Amino acid sequence: MPYTLITANRNYSSWSLRPWVLMTMLGIPFEDRIEPFTADSNYEAFRAFSPTGQVPVLLDDARTVWDSLGITLYLADRHEGVWPQDPAARAWAQCAVTEMHGGFSALRNDCTMNVGVRVKPKPMSAALERDVARIAELWAQGLDSFGGPFLAGPHFTAVDAFFAPVAFRVRTYGLDVGHAGQEWVDHMLGLPAMLAWEKDALIERWREAGHEAELRACGEIIADYRRA
Repeated sequence: MPYTLITANRNYSSWSLRPWVLMTMLGIPFEDRIEPFTADSNYEAFRAFSPTGQVPVLLDDARTVWDSLGITLYLADRHEGVWPQDPAARAWAQCAVTEMHGGFSALRNDCTMNVGVRVKPKPMSAALERDVARIAELWAQGLDSFGGPFLAGPHFTAVDAFFAPVAFRVRTYGLDVGHAGQEWVDHMLGLPAMLAWEKDALIERWREAGHEAELRACGEIIADYRRA
């Protein structure tokens, strides 16, 4: 039986995007199950399928695999292409994935993901400036070291999946990630998998008050392309 991947709203859920775009780009079959955010806290409802009360979750027959990094590591044990083949690129990609998974809190808090809008952000805090500068530095390093067009070389791997939500954030908030970083963002946003995620985000009918409030706190909404 194929995997079942449980994710949440396309507009909001950056953590869900990571395994979804990874599996889609690598051609790993899965059933796509959406459990939308419907309240400020979805913990109790999500506990029915997730031990942490969070998404994403991967179901493999009777086995439950949780957390976007946990899912990535699980898939890497079973499928080719999750990590780069080149040892240096693989080591760099694994470090960058871990840094993204555990860091960049100012970016997460001050530039919440919302695929369907464009925002004039509030003045950047020093912490957000550091996060954006580090992302630009990291992306330029990967692209320069391994030749692009993806962060760790010629093929899409887990490191691109983990920074895929940042590509949407760069566009939403007009963040400056340098020339090389912007080229990667443009390339990513043109991928069929990312276009499919965006298409679903624009037509989904769910709006959740807490996420919408977070968005308004990030700045002035200057365009809203969501259709629902």
